[in-house]
Amino acid sequence: MTDEKPIWHCKRVIPSRSGAGSCIEAEVIGELERQQWPARDVFCVRLALEEALVNAIKHGNHFDATKHVYVECVISPDLLRISIADEGEGFNPDDVPDPTDPEFIDRPSGRGIMLMRSFMSRVEFNERGNQVILEKRRAQPDQSAETPETNPPC
Repeated sequence: MTDEKPIWHCKRVIPSRSGAGSCIEAEVIGELERQQWPARDVFCVRLALEEALVNAIKHGNHFDATKHVYVECVISPDLLRISIADEGEGFNPDDVPDPTDPEFIDRPSGRGIMLMRSFMSRVEFNERGNQVILEKRRAQPDQSAETPETNPPC
C-alpha cells in the first residue's frame, strides 16, 4: 500500500448470493464519507466496489451457496485498498474482450472490468484470476471541484 498508517481496516466474509455485498458497500462508503473523501471519489469507489462484488458472487462463485467471498479493506488518509477474493476457478482478464470494440459492443461481458479500471487508480488481478485488488488515491482538493472544466474523470 504505502507507508501511511491505516486509519480504518475491515475484513468480511459474505455468502454468494445476490445483494450480499450491499452491507460491505455501505460500510466502506460510510467510512469514506466519515473521513470526508471527495464525493466524486466516493461515487467512483461505490461503482467499482459494487461491480467487483457482483463479479465475485456471480461469475466467480456462480451463486454457489457453499462458497464465500472474502473482502478486506484498508483506508489510509490518501489511499483506499480493497481486496476481493472468491472461491471460483478464476479467469484471465486478458481474455475478456474489450466492450468498446465494435465487434463486441453488443456483448455484456467485460463492461465491469472496464468500469473498475476507469473508476479506480489501480486494478490488479492475481495470477489465478479469483482475486482483484482495487486501489483509489484520494483526489487533491483542486481535483474535486464541481465544475466540468476542472473535474477530471474518476
